[in-house]
Amino acid sequence: MQTALIITGIVIAIFVFLTLRAKAKMKSIPLVDDHEKILTLTDKNFQHQTSNKVVLVDFWAAWCGPCRVMAPVLNEIAGELKGNQYIGKVNVEQYQSLAGKFKVRGIPTLVLFKNGKEVNRFVGVKSKEFLVKQIQSA
Repeated sequence: MQTALIITGIVIAIFVFLTLRAKAKMKSIPLVDDHEKILTLTDKNFQHQTSNKVVLVDFWAAWCGPCRVMAPVLNEIAGELKGNQYIGKVNVEQYQSLAGKFKVRGIPTLVLFKNGKEVNRFVGVKSKEFLVKQIQSA
């Protein structure tokens, strides 16, 4: 009985250690500058910037490790999109009203808009291929 408890305790300690280490690594990922084609969205320009086009909007924050992981992926996509398709970003720290309006509960949250209307939503880290497919099918 005691052996089982000791082994369980060791397994839990290892799990906690590895989780904390992974979180620390994720937070140490450097911030990447946005691609020149990425739309910086605010509460004042959001409606105008998302109307009459397809826009994948990233709700993010600088302190969010998974958001930092998504930044290079979104930069790559922004550089490849053609026509009326765009990537936009909303910093939830600066524009909490937008995050509240769109019921963003966790970040990164990616919301796909077509002609100003939400058509799909994704939470967490997603692959480039998945996101491009979603944008193309909107």
